[in-house]
Amino acid sequence: MDYRVRGFTRDILGKKLFIDHKITSIQDYIADKTLEKYDAIDINMYQSNIFHTKMLIKEVDLQNYLFNTDVYELPPKTRLSITNSLRQEMIEIFSGMNVY
Repeated sequence: MDYRVRGFTRDILGKKLFIDHKITSIQDYIADKTLEKYDAIDINMYQSNIFHTKMLIKEVDLQNYLFNTDVYELPPKTRLSITNSLRQEMIEIFSGMNVY
């Protein structure tokens, strides 16, 4: 998730304000119930008013990633293989590097 402050406003004295509210983390604006489902890490550049939160879902529900297929139509070994491949892909995207 990204949040970037663009542009500016001015206070009543004409001074430019490039950010008009306090923010230290996007996670402060995400419901606790949602955050419980993810591993989340912030990568922020405060001096540039750029805020970035990387999120990795903790529990993979394979059915959410299949198209036109019921998860139980697949043999258990196939389900496990797909789930493992999916998890590895997610970890590499989350970490931003080739891990496997």
